[in-house]
Amino acid sequence: MPQQPEHSQQSAPQQPSAYDAEPYSGGDPYADYRPADPAFGHLVDLADRRLGGAVIAANDEFFAERENLLRTEPAVFDPAAFGHKGKVMDGWETRRRRGAGPQRPHPGAGDHDWALVRLGAPGVVHGLVVDTAHFRGNHPAKVSVQAAAVPGNPSPDELLSDGVTWHELLPPTPVFGHAANAFEVRDGRRWTHLRLCQHPDGGIARFRVHGEVLPDPEWLALLGTYDVAAMLNGALVEDASDRFFSHPGNISLPGGSRKMDEGWEVRRRRDDGHDWVRLRTVAEAAFRAVEIDTANYKGNAAGWVALHGSSDGGRSWRELLPRTALQPDDVHRFVLPEPAEVTHVRLDVLPDGGVARLRLHGGLTERGEAELRRRYAEAAGE
Repeated sequence: MPQQPEHSQQSAPQQPSAYDAEPYSGGDPYADYRPADPAFGHLVDLADRRLGGAVIAANDEFFAERENLLRTEPAVFDPAAFGHKGKVMDGWETRRRRGAGPQRPHPGAGDHDWALVRLGAPGVVHGLVVDTAHFRGNHPAKVSVQAAAVPGNPSPDELLSDGVTWHELLPPTPVFGHAANAFEVRDGRRWTHLRLCQHPDGGIARFRVHGEVLPDPEWLALLGTYDVAAMLNGALVEDASDRFFSHPGNISLPGGSRKMDEGWEVRRRRDDGHDWVRLRTVAEAAFRAVEIDTANYKGNAAGWVALHGSSDGGRSWRELLPRTALQPDDVHRFVLPEPAEVTHVRLDVLPDGGVARLRLHGGLTERGEAELRRRYAEAAGE
């Protein structure tokens, strides 16, 4: 069942109407929103549009387009916005299903709508968030999610063919309206595509797929040198001292940062401490080339940075780059005197400020490549 916020009932309601939210009565549309803080929330959203995720097909999107599901920002609500097809909603919303006729006006037991999601970063799914923000009495009664592992670039028709096997990650399960419904997934396999189903119909604002990126070791070996700090290559920002203005995970996103909230910025310090962010590579890696990008941070860039590495899971650290001054809105490139073999890196920001991207160019060590190949084979069921 979805995780329940503290102010909700501890046990699941029995009546379907109990999952509805109260009608919007004015003011802040999020005032009565039921949030979730799942244990897996710090993991990468494998379906993130910025990583290449996409909703490639849906059987119905009459009221609101399927692409809204993967928008990175929270869903918005304008109570006065109506279009030719009805209320304008920021999400994916299908028309109301009907039964076969006047004697059977209700949808059949198995009737449902579906959307196919291509993961931008294939990997192991640890949790799902089905967010029904602003869908109060028009959210689905239940949702379910299936997963498939299909190499290459399959079309929707190919994914829906009899040749593709779909595995159930979440059976049909009730969801609350105007709420972030979080579900833990205990499945160690690597997936490339998901199918989100709503039973029998309704609207979902956002869909998040939190998990562990598991890149193809053959592809990485062909690349030779790549960014071992990149999310798409399996790196994970594990923790940071502060995330006041923006998420620290942004430093490992692909591409450049176009504005300040696309990097990592901390609040202004009023003490003699400093801020830091800790990142884990997909397996043991070695690198010499370091890029630290302060794009769009002009009066608030970090003053100095230092880089430390760990090869024992973060229990001990050694200095890789001493305290070094940064310039605002610039890309800084450093060459280490020798390859740094690490499983973790820590970037210290002194005393505070913003960093847009951290890039560490190198590759896996022999031990790291063997470890990734082992995990990849296990997740593929080999």
